[in-house]
Amino acid sequence: MAESRPAQPDGTGRALICIPTYNERDNVGPIVEAVRRAVPGAHVLVVDDNSPDGTGKLAGELAARDPQVFVLHRPGKEGLGRAYLDAFRWGLARGYAKLVEFDADFSHDPKYLPAMLETLDRADVVVGSRWVPGGGTENWSAARKLISSGGSFYARTVLGIPVRDLTAGFVGWNRRVLESLDLDLVESAGFAFQIEMKYRAFLRGFRIEEIPIVFPDRRVGTSKMSRRILFEGLAKVWGLRFRVPRQELARKAG
Repeated sequence: MAESRPAQPDGTGRALICIPTYNERDNVGPIVEAVRRAVPGAHVLVVDDNSPDGTGKLAGELAARDPQVFVLHRPGKEGLGRAYLDAFRWGLARGYAKLVEFDADFSHDPKYLPAMLETLDRADVVVGSRWVPGGGTENWSAARKLISSGGSFYARTVLGIPVRDLTAGFVGWNRRVLESLDLDLVESAGFAFQIEMKYRAFLRGFRIEEIPIVFPDRRVGTSKMSRRILFEGLAKVWGLRFRVPRQELARKAG
C-alpha cells in the first residue's frame, strides 16, 4: 500500500473520515468536497482498491491540492472490511481521536457528520441508523426495506445486541475502541464486517449509540450491494455468535 503524499499528518485530537472507493470516479470529487464543507476541521482518507476507472489517480490529485485530504492506495479489491481495517490502522498510527466509516456514493449524507462527531464525545461507537425514530430510507422498495430491516433484526436477535441497525455502514469509532479491539482477529471482509465490528465492541462493554439518518439510493453509478451479498453476510452471523465470544474468553484467560 502507498500514500499519494509522503507527509505524515498529525491527527492528534482530530476526526478522520474514511472513504473506501472502487470505481467511484464520478463520486469521489463531489463526496470529498461535500465532506470537507460539512466538517471543515476533519481530515479525509480515501482508500482506493486500485480502481480501473482511475478513481485512485483522481483522489491523489485531490490530495495534492488539499492538505486535509489523503489517499491510501491498496493493490487490489479485497473487500470493504479490509479497506476499513487498513484505514483504521492508518488513522490510529497518526493519532486520530475519532474515525468514521463513510460511503463514497452519497448514500451517507455529509450533513449528518457534525451530529455523529458530537455524539462521539459521549459515546464509544455511534451508528447512523435507518431503523430508529427519525431515521428512514428514500426511494427504497418495500421488499428492500423488509430485507434490510429484517436482516438487522435477525442479526440483533442471534447476537443479543441492542442495536437496531446492525448492518449500518455509517459508523463512528472512538480511537479507544479500535485500540482495544484486536483488529487482526476480524475475519469478515465483506458485508458481515459491519456486524462483526459492532459485536466485538458490544462484547467489550463499549457504549454504542444510534443517531437517526435517512438513507437514499446512490446518486451516480451502480450499487455494489446485492441481495446475494446481504444474505451471505447474514449467513455468517451464527459463526460470529460462537467464534467471537470464544476469542474474548481466551483473551481474558490469557
